[in-house]
Amino acid sequence: MFKLGFTMKNYLTIALAVLFLAACNGTSTTHLKSETFKVWGNCGMCKKTIEKSLKVSGIADADWNKDTKIMTVSFDSTAISLDQIQKNIAAAGYDTEQLRGDDAAYANLHSCCQYERKE
Repeated sequence: MFKLGFTMKNYLTIALAVLFLAACNGTSTTHLKSETFKVWGNCGMCKKTIEKSLKVSGIADADWNKDTKIMTVSFDSTAISLDQIQKNIAAAGYDTEQLRGDDAAYANLHSCCQYERKE
């Protein structure tokens, strides 16, 4: 018969590792929030620029839909605020529901990315 040779020490080590991983996973998602808001833009290049502006610490995922103009972002609310997320997008030249995009950054966008700006 086949014998694995696990000792009580092996079982205890495995149990502690599993508990540690479960605890780490639980704390990392405790403050994870998901929000949606409108971001003006036109095309695939806009999508790339908008999403790139959110490649910062605290943001787990960011997806902008060019057809609906809706940004869906998942983030650690203890590391970054929704206001800061919208500021990052505005700094890249794009208007959000709350902020007007930076004028200089907007002027530097490719011509196909220069959307009709909101009032």
